[in-house]
Amino acid sequence: MYNYDPKSLKAEEFINHKEIEETLRYAEENKHNAELIDSILEKARLRKGLSHREAEVLLDCDIPEKNEEIYKLAEQIKKDFYGNRIVMFAPLYLSNYCVNGCLYCPYHAKNKHICRKKLTQDEVRQEVIALQDMGHKRLAIEAGEDPVNNPLEYILECIKTIYSIKHKNGAIRRVNVNIAATTVENYRKLKEAGIGTYILFQETYHKESYERLHPTGPKHNYAYHTEAMDRAMEGGIDDVGIGALFGLELYRYEFAGLLMHAEHLEAVHGVGPHTISVPRVRRADDIDPDEFDNGITDDTFAKIVACLRIAVPYTGMIVSTRESQKSRERVLHLGISQISGGSRTSVGGYAEPESEEENSAQFDVSDNRSLDEVVNWLMRLGYIPSFCTACYREGRTGDRFMSLCKAGQIQNCCHPNALMTLKEYLVDYASEDTRKIGEELIARELTTIPNEKVRAKATEYIDNIIHGQRDFRF
Repeated sequence: MYNYDPKSLKAEEFINHKEIEETLRYAEENKHNAELIDSILEKARLRKGLSHREAEVLLDCDIPEKNEEIYKLAEQIKKDFYGNRIVMFAPLYLSNYCVNGCLYCPYHAKNKHICRKKLTQDEVRQEVIALQDMGHKRLAIEAGEDPVNNPLEYILECIKTIYSIKHKNGAIRRVNVNIAATTVENYRKLKEAGIGTYILFQETYHKESYERLHPTGPKHNYAYHTEAMDRAMEGGIDDVGIGALFGLELYRYEFAGLLMHAEHLEAVHGVGPHTISVPRVRRADDIDPDEFDNGITDDTFAKIVACLRIAVPYTGMIVSTRESQKSRERVLHLGISQISGGSRTSVGGYAEPESEEENSAQFDVSDNRSLDEVVNWLMRLGYIPSFCTACYREGRTGDRFMSLCKAGQIQNCCHPNALMTLKEYLVDYASEDTRKIGEELIARELTTIPNEKVRAKATEYIDNIIHGQRDFRF
C-alpha cells in the first residue's frame, strides 16, 4: 500500500507518485473500454467534474468516435460556464535577476550572457502607462527569485505603483502575481496589497525530474514549492493559479498531477484553483526546447485542454503567447477562458522595444500580434474580448466566484461586464475596423442577456460610456 491522501498537507502524499503510476496504468488498460468511457462521459455531462483517474482515461482514449464526443462535450461545458467571453491580460516582467538553476529557463543563475534588468519605479510607471495606452486592465507581474535584487518589499512597491497610475481613461484594475514560493506571512502581505490571483507553475509534478531540472537554488526544494498554494490560501489569498510546463516530463504524468493538485486544494480549502495554465516549453536565450524530449504535438495539446475542461468545469484556463495564433484558435472553443495579447516577455519592453543586444526575454513569443489585432481576431471568431475585473473588486473570489459560476449566473453578471469593458476599449483604444466590428458584436450580444433588468441597465451603462463615464460593473 502507498500513502495517497488528497487531504494531506505533505506534497508527496497529495501528489503521490505511486497513485499517478497506478492512474496511468489504469488509463492505459482502459483506453479501448467503450463501456467505461461512456460511463465517464455520462458522469461528465452532469457538469460536476471528474476524478483524476476518470479524466486520464478520457485523455488516453483512442476510439475516434469517443474522442469526438470528448471534444463536443468540452466545447459545450465551456459555453455553459464561460459563454463566449475571453478575458484579456498582459504579463509585466519586473526583473530577471534569479538565484535558481532551472535548466529550462534563461533566467538561470549560470546564464552570463542574458542581459539582467530590474525596473525602477519610474520605469514601472512608464511600462504601465504604455500598457494602459494599449487598453489593458489586468496584468500578471513576474520576477525571478532573488532575495537581494527582488525582495518581497520590491514586489509590493511595484504593485502599489501599478495601482496608483490613472493615465487618461486607463487603469490597471487587477494585478495577478507570479513569483516564487514564499511564506504564509509574505502571502498575507500580498493579499493586503490587493493582488488578484497568485500564480505559481509546478513546472513538473514528477519529484525526481523536478529535482534534476532544478539542481541549485531554493526552488530545488520540491515539497516547499509544491505546498506553496496551501500557504498562499492560509495567508488569505482566495484565488490561486496552478500549471505545469508541458515538455519537461511525460504529459500523461503532468495531467494527473495537475488534477490531483486541484483535488487537494478542493479537499483542504473547499475550493480548487481559480485558473490552470497549460504552457509548453519554448525557445529562449540559452534554452533549446529540442533538448527536452517530452514535447507534445498540437493534437495532444488540444486533447489536454479538452479533458481539463471536462474534469474541472468551473476553473478558468489560460493560454499565453507562447502559443501561435493557429494553436490558440484551435483550443479557444475547447476550454480556454483567458489569453494574453500584445505581450512582451522581456523585462519591461512595452514603453520602449528592446534591442537584440539587450535581450532579457524569458521565452520567444509565438503570437506577436498587437492587442488590437488580437481583439479584432477574437471578435471575428465570435468571442467577446473581456477586460472585466469586477468579481475581484466586488469580493466574488474563491468559493464565492465558484458559486456564481456553478449557479449559471455568468450570463447575468460576467456577460454584461464583458460587454461594458469591451465598449470602454472600443471608445478609448480601438482601431476604426476593430471599433466597427465591436459595436456590431455588442449590439447582438446585449439581446442575449436573460435578465430583462440587467439587460436594460447594461444598455444604459454602455450609453454612459459613450458619454465619457467609466468603470461600471454588476
